[in-house]
Amino acid sequence: MLTLYHAPRSRSTRILQLIREMGIEEDVDLRITQIPRQDGSGGRDPQNPHPEGKVPLLLHDGASVRESNAVMLYLTDLYPDSPMGRPVGHPSRAAYVSWLAWYGNVFEPVYVLQVAGVSHPVTQVTFRDVPEAVARLSEALAEKDWLVDDEISAADLLISSTYAWFRDLIPDDPRIRDWVERCLSRPAVTSVIEEEMAR
Repeated sequence: MLTLYHAPRSRSTRILQLIREMGIEEDVDLRITQIPRQDGSGGRDPQNPHPEGKVPLLLHDGASVRESNAVMLYLTDLYPDSPMGRPVGHPSRAAYVSWLAWYGNVFEPVYVLQVAGVSHPVTQVTFRDVPEAVARLSEALAEKDWLVDDEISAADLLISSTYAWFRDLIPDDPRIRDWVERCLSRPAVTSVIEEEMAR
């Protein structure tokens, strides 16, 4: 049995969307937990085993997996027949794992730094910046509708999720805007959002 520690309207929302997209909800025990919120609400839940009190945290047979990109990779590898992943040996596997890692190593950091108003030569050299990240997305979407190959993957759900929270940051690039719309309008994505907004 899989257990997902989830806080509605948080980074773990995209994991719940992936689970729904994969059709594996019956295999997952969902544990709703509290986390500290940017507005000062919420707080650390002592029942949440995440070492930093965050979400998502996935438990499977005594092993814990944390960080969105790691959880997505774990789930799609655990269910290799799901079209949301690219299993070992698949021609698009390298692109798939690269995009998942790029999200956590580049994309989210540059957007967090921009939203926080932080600029420093060290961060510029390490992560680059939002314009460079946007150029990377635009280049990838110039020849296909999805990031990895000709089909949607968990990498698309992960990376587009940033724009679900910061719609005003969606670049004025028709390729990116169309891709974001394709990702965010999927029934698995919209249904989870609707349910969480109704809580």
